[in-house]
Amino acid sequence: MHPILIIEDEQRVSDLIRRGLEEQGYATEVAYDGETGKKLVIGREYCLIIMDIILPKINGLDLCKELRQAKPDIPIIMLTALGTTDDKVEGFDAGANDYLVKPFDFRELHVRIRELLKRSKATTAGGSGSVLKTADLEMNLQTKSVSRSGKEISLTPKEFALLEFMMRNSGRVISRVEIAQHVWDTHFDTGTNFIDVYINYLRKKIYKAFPTRLIHTKPGMGFIFKEEGEK
Repeated sequence: MHPILIIEDEQRVSDLIRRGLEEQGYATEVAYDGETGKKLVIGREYCLIIMDIILPKINGLDLCKELRQAKPDIPIIMLTALGTTDDKVEGFDAGANDYLVKPFDFRELHVRIRELLKRSKATTAGGSGSVLKTADLEMNLQTKSVSRSGKEISLTPKEFALLEFMMRNSGRVISRVEIAQHVWDTHFDTGTNFIDVYINYLRKKIYKAFPTRLIHTKPGMGFIFKEEGEK
């Protein structure tokens, strides 16, 4: 397995993560600023990246966007003291797969790393070329593209993951807890509304210029993805 890259300017935190991961058998490398981290990712192979948002030279949000262009499939976890719903949405929009607020318990970080690596491995082993389709909405898992009636729809990585999960589970009610666990690899925090924020983002994008609604809210239960009129 390739090493895990830690991009964190606070040495106490990076040392804590590095020691914890090496005790679990992972190889690690550390960068203390965004520019160095970018150069390492471009020039080497890593199985996962852990990064702070507030970094010297290149901040974590801009860095995450750039890395998503260069290495679209590499799992990225953001560790940061910025923990509001808006902060989390901004991190996920930048391309992060998961978001953990400081201070954190290393055991929770380790669980999230394991789950992301497991998912990454399963995606690689699953092959490509699969297409999901509901009504006139089509998702190509190989090209990571979405279209409706032939018109391409631009989605962020997290919006794509959320839509993929809903399309794979179309026709049944999906709870917020399920969405949090499968799309964000985290437990649903009832004190935040980031899932509803992303549902609204998706609705705006896939409904634009199209009359047929596909995402339906079930009050007190969650959401159901299906064509209008479908039982």
